[in-house]
Amino acid sequence: MTRLSMIMATLMVAAAPIATPLSAKPVGSADYAVGPQYDTTHVYVPEGQFDAFVTSFVATFGGTTSKQGEFQVTPTPSLTKSQLALTPAGTVSVFGFKTPIPYPFGDEHTGYLVSDMDAAVASAVAHGAVRRITTFPDPIGRDAVVQWPGGVNMQLYWHTAKPNYPALASVPENRVYLTADAADRFIKGWTGFAHGKILSDDHAAKGEEIGQTGKTIRRVAIQSGYGKMTLFVSDGQLPWPYGRDMTGYAVADIDATLAKASAAGVETLVTPKAVAGRLSAILRFPGGYIAEIHSPAAQ
Repeated sequence: MTRLSMIMATLMVAAAPIATPLSAKPVGSADYAVGPQYDTTHVYVPEGQFDAFVTSFVATFGGTTSKQGEFQVTPTPSLTKSQLALTPAGTVSVFGFKTPIPYPFGDEHTGYLVSDMDAAVASAVAHGAVRRITTFPDPIGRDAVVQWPGGVNMQLYWHTAKPNYPALASVPENRVYLTADAADRFIKGWTGFAHGKILSDDHAAKGEEIGQTGKTIRRVAIQSGYGKMTLFVSDGQLPWPYGRDMTGYAVADIDATLAKASAAGVETLVTPKAVAGRLSAILRFPGGYIAEIHSPAAQ
């Protein structure tokens, strides 16, 4: 999937060679992250709402887009519209399939660029992930989809050349919802693979942060070369739309961002509320993509 995004980006942006893959170190000892500006949230929208989504996303966060095209981006026959939306708050790979979406694509949170495909996949498996699809080639690299404990799906990809993107103005957070059954296994596996640092682990966070007023949840913040991640551990009894938000975007002024979003046809599902030192809201873009946005509580 993300292979297409990188194909288009390579054509649009000056490329720089990736460093020689790390092969001398044992599995799991190396960090294969390239940088969060090269990673994307995967957004699947109906073909007929493709343009509306891309337009609304860029209108909300700013930035630019790659050239839109129609391609086969899976190892089995398929056809999709695809385009990158590159914003200062994070990048999305947008897919509007004209054919049925082949398994197992469509439910991965993110695509992560790695510096050594075989070593990264081996490291992920060694740290508790399973391959949902084995590594497959594309014209400029290779891809795989892995699943972590709790059913968290991610795509890994590698290319011989990468786009030369500047650092993001703000790094988005991958928002992961799990129950206690899988949380510790996921944390151990992901931090081991990603060389992630646990920034905070609050076992008594207020449940209202995920719509569970009166309950207590666990919130874990993790940072790595792949960017930020926030893990919410609860009983899983989440009211709409919590749990459907895959990514959280940091913005300087939440009110101004909401105004731009509204003007672009974006629906506010949860109005701003103060939680965990931030003002947080949840939006639904044309095509159905649901995202959280946040800014510091004291603006």
